Amino acid sequence: MKAIRIDSHGALEVLRLRDIETPEPGPGEVRVRLRAAGLNFVDIYERRGEFPSPLPYILGKEGAGVVEDVGEGVSGFKTGDRVAYQGHPGAYAEASVVPASSLIPLPESISFEQGAAFPLQGMTAHYLIYEYRKLKPGDVVLIHAAAGGMGLLLTQWAKHLGARVIGTVSTEDKARVAREAGADEVILYTEQNFVEETRRITDGSGADLIIDGVGKGAFAGNLEAVAARGHIIIYGFAGGPPDPIQPLSLMSRSITITGGMLPHFLRNREELLTRANDVLQGMREGWLRLRIAEVFPLEKAPEAQRKLENRESIGKIVLKMES
Repeated sequence: MKAIRIDSHGALEVLRLRDIETPEPGPGEVRVRLRAAGLNFVDIYERRGEFPSPLPYILGKEGAGVVEDVGEGVSGFKTGDRVAYQGHPGAYAEASVVPASSLIPLPESISFEQGAAFPLQGMTAHYLIYEYRKLKPGDVVLIHAAAGGMGLLLTQWAKHLGARVIGTVSTEDKARVAREAGADEVILYTEQNFVEETRRITDGSGADLIIDGVGKGAFAGNLEAVAARGHIIIYGFAGGPPDPIQPLSLMSRSITITGGMLPHFLRNREELLTRANDVLQGMREGWLRLRIAEVFPLEKAPEAQRKLENRESIGKIVLKMES
């Protein structure tokens, strides 16, 4: 089978299309014939060596396809079932072996491209919205990178719960997309100071909840843009790790800061299916819409990663395998 494998960490040039042996599923595993894979910033961190991975290594932790073979002891899945998954490496390939316990049944109404686009970001949006602060109608939520795949899902979900959403973006095109997703106010951070704008928009009180996947370049400002008794969640650092802070700086306005990673919110299969099914339900009801920015063939993975790394995409980037 064909796969994008890295033999060393580094720049885009380490992404190479290889012919490798098709893996066999072991006990409790299935082999998925992949039709699509979702791109995420964790792929870039792993490629660059910021999240070290054992080499050689096949990137990609989010995929969708059809069950092709079933290992010993697997129940609940059979050859031909449509499935999606996240959290296991190897999705930049024509096939991948995945624990059956990690599979999400994929309804016929959901395309493979959508199936590869929703698990990681959709379930991340779910825990970021529900696990830290119970949103009430009228609460102000500031979402950084609001036109990215994560940002658009977060914007729609917060609006669905009645929040007032402020999004930060880098371009006018991204501002338009964020507004289409439901953002009430959009701050062009390349031209405006997001702290000043957030406080202006909220008549000086600040945002009740700030959701930050940018890190450096945004985090220090969050401490000024958040409301008294407000909550800041950091779930990624696309702009680099944020600078350290003094814990005492949180006291003056009773600020809460939390960090999150999706695996800690998928402790068992019940939790996985609850989050995944809530995302799928939102998609079926129409209030949660995936925006797939671009679909690249597998061999174009370097170009796809370049667009993601340079923040040139609006929405989710997906790799598609030949049928």
